[in-house]
Parts: sequence; structure tokens; C-alpha cells
Amino acid sequence: MPSANELYDQAVDLRDAGDKEAAVARLKEAVEAEPEHTLSHGLLARLCVDLGQFDDAMLHARRVVELEPDDPFSYTAMSVIYQRCGRIPEAEDALAKARMKQMGLE
Repeated sequence: MPSANELYDQAVDLRDAGDKEAAVARLKEAVEAEPEHTLSHGLLARLCVDLGQFDDAMLHARRVVELEPDDPFSYTAMSVIYQRCGRIPEAEDALAKARMKQMGLE
């Protein structure tokens, strides 16, 4: 069975070829094989937004923050996902947390 990294790489190739649905399926395999594969959760969040799967997008964006709680970029990425899902208050909250992390205040 392929590793989570190999499945992620395959998903990137599928996305680049324009097959976002297949890429999502491959990424779901990756996080099933390795639930803490942050890269897969991050790309899943982005692709789910593109496919209009907003609940799944937000779920994966939150998972990235859970896995990398000290990384300001995790919160920034979550803010973007929330914005694209039309959840502006949540997006603003995530961006504020990113700024706090960046300044070392949280």
C-alpha cells in the first residue's frame, strides 16, 4: 500500500491534471492511512472549497490547526478557507490568531 506521502504526491498530480475529484479521493486515502498527514489535510481543505464541499473544507482546515497549533500559517490558511466558505467572522478570528502566533503572544 502506498504511503501517505506517495498518495499526496499522486493527488497533486491528479489536481494538476484537472481531476480534483480524484485528487480528493486520493487525499482521503492518505489521511485514512495517516490521520496526522498535515499536507493532505491542507490540500483537502483547498480542493473541497473548489468543489463546493464547504463543511469538509472547514473540517480539514481545523485539523491542520489542531496538528500545527503553533504555526501562524495554519491559522492564515484556515482564515482563507473560512473566507471562501462565506464564514467571515470565523475567518477574522483565525486571522487574529495567526497574527497573535506570529507576534508570539499566544
